Amino acid sequence: MSPTELPHPVTPAWVADAVFYQIFPDRFARSGRVTGLNLQPWGSPPTIHGYMGGDLWGVAEHLDHIQSLGVTAIYFCPVFQSASNHRYHTHDYFQVDPMLGGNDALRHLLDEAHARGIRVVLDGVFNHASRGFFQFHDLLEQGEASAYRDWFHVEGWPLHAYDDTRPANYQAWWGIRALPKFNTANPAAREFLLSVGEYWVRFGIDGWRLDVPNEIDDDDFWREFRRRVKAINPDAYIVGEIWGDAHRWLAGDQFDAVMNYHFARPCLGFFGARTLNHAVSEASGMGRVDPMDAPAFARRIGEVTRMYHPEIVRAQLNLLDSHDTARFLTAAGGDATAFRLASVFQMTYVGAPCIYAGDEVGLPGGPDPDCRRAFPWHDEASWDRGTLEMLQKLTAARHAAPALRRGELRFTHAEGEALVYARELEEQAAYVALNAAQAAARLPLTGVRPGPYRDALSGQPYNLGGDTELDVPARGALVLVPA
Repeated sequence: MSPTELPHPVTPAWVADAVFYQIFPDRFARSGRVTGLNLQPWGSPPTIHGYMGGDLWGVAEHLDHIQSLGVTAIYFCPVFQSASNHRYHTHDYFQVDPMLGGNDALRHLLDEAHARGIRVVLDGVFNHASRGFFQFHDLLEQGEASAYRDWFHVEGWPLHAYDDTRPANYQAWWGIRALPKFNTANPAAREFLLSVGEYWVRFGIDGWRLDVPNEIDDDDFWREFRRRVKAINPDAYIVGEIWGDAHRWLAGDQFDAVMNYHFARPCLGFFGARTLNHAVSEASGMGRVDPMDAPAFARRIGEVTRMYHPEIVRAQLNLLDSHDTARFLTAAGGDATAFRLASVFQMTYVGAPCIYAGDEVGLPGGPDPDCRRAFPWHDEASWDRGTLEMLQKLTAARHAAPALRRGELRFTHAEGEALVYARELEEQAAYVALNAAQAAARLPLTGVRPGPYRDALSGQPYNLGGDTELDVPARGALVLVPA
C-alpha cells in the first residue's frame, strides 16, 4: 500500500505554516531572576554536568529576537524538575524546574508567546524517569514492599541504582541506571503518564515532542495519548523523535509527524559535500554522511517527500541539527555557505522548518555536550550577521508566499552542483535555484508561470514566463516569489 492509499491522517493545519525554533533551556538566556545558584560562567565550554542557568524568564525577555526571526512556534527541550542540565532525568512531571523559574515562569512565557502568535511545544519524556522521581525513590527506599514496585521493570533484588559494580536489577534506558524505564503496562503508571500529557495541554501548551517514543513498544499507549491530548486541544501537535522508518506511528492514530532526520542527512551530504567533517557526524547521532551531488540529492529528497502521506509530510519537523547532533555548521567543516544553502532549501521545502537556537548567528558545536553551547548574548561581535539576515529574509518570504509553505514540490533541474525546483499551489508558484559550486552558474528555469517575481534574498525584480536562464552566484541561491 502506497502512502497515498493510507487512511487520510489529520494533522494540525497550523504546522504547515509554522517556523519552529528549538531551545535548550539551560543554555538560551539567563534572566537573573533565579538566584542563589552555583552556575558556570555564561558562555564557558559546555559540560555534561553543571548548569549555566538559562531560564524561562530569560526566554520571555528575548521573544523580540525570536519573533524577528520569523518564528511562530518554539520547541523546548525538557523543562520539568530534574537533576540534570538537559532535564531528560525527570523528577516531577507536574513542576517546571525551579531553576527555570517554576510553573509561574512557564505561565508568563506562554502568555507572552501566545500574545505574539507564537505557539509552544514541550518535550515529553515518558519512556523513563529518574532516580529522583518520587515513585522510583520509594522503590529504592522500600524495596519489594514499595507501593510503586510494578511501575518499573524490576528483574531482581536488591536494586543497585548507584553502584556500577553490581547489577542494577531494573531496566533502564540504554542501561543507564539514572534513567529507570517505566512499565507502561501497569495501569497506574500508564494513567499517570497520560495524565501528564493532559495536564500541560490544559495548562496551555500547544503540543508535545515525544522523546524516544519507539521505546514504549505499545501502540495502544500512544493511541490513547493522542485521544486524550486531542480531546483537550484538537490542534495540539504531536511529533515523535523517530530517527528511522516511522510508518508504524504515522498512520493517523498516533503521531502527527516526526523529527525529520531523513531530511537533515541529505542536506548535509549535498550542501556540505566539499567540507564534511566525518568524525564529527559519526560521533553524534547523524552517523556517517557521504557527499552527494545534485542528482543524488534530488532523488533522495524525492524519496523523503513521498515517504509518508502528504498530510504527514506537510507536518514534518524539518531540522538541520539539534541538541542531539553536532551543529550543521561544524559537521560541514565550518563552512557558513553550506549552512546558508541548506537553510534556503529548508525554508523552501515541504513541512515545518526548525531552527536550533544559535544556528542563526553562526554558533558552532561538535557532538554532545559541545552542541549545547550557551547562546552568545554576551558576545554579539561573534554573530554571523549575514546568516541572521538571510534567515530573516527566508522566513519572511515563506510567510508571504503560500506556495513556499503548501505548494507541491517539483524538481526541474539537478546537475552537478546545481538544483532548480518549483513550489506550485493552484495559480501561484515560487521558484528556487541553488548553486553549490565554487563558481557562478547560469541555471535553467522551465515552465515558469508568467508574472512579476522578486528574489527574496537580494530584492531584485524579475519579469518571467515560460523557459529562461538566470545567473546564480557561486555558493548562492535565488528564491523567486510573486512580486
